[in-house]
Amino acid sequence: MQDLIKTMKALSDETRLRILNVLLERECCVCEVMQALDISQSRASRNLGILEDAGFLTAKRDGAWIVYSVDWQTANRYATPLAKLLRDSLDSSEVIAQDKERLKHAVRMGPTALGK
Repeated sequence: MQDLIKTMKALSDETRLRILNVLLERECCVCEVMQALDISQSRASRNLGILEDAGFLTAKRDGAWIVYSVDWQTANRYATPLAKLLRDSLDSSEVIAQDKERLKHAVRMGPTALGK
């Protein structure tokens, strides 16, 4: 029951739904999520952490970046069908379309480019 509650809470936020949709397109680092959604680094990181904790995402190191992707292999039993449902049901959203368009131009940036 706790897995279901955690999964549903993770999906109760528009930013997390948008992030999940971006990651259904391709794996991304925090800076690419920031660019795709036009949000701050702290907001992107916080929400990626919530999605990862809820079982939707996996993170791996790729050089200087931590790259996030939808975790189809080890996601809890609720996360996988919900992610598939989201992929199919949010395609008509204008906000999602804008996120996907910005994602096409998103690039991985180093710490100096992020203002650190």
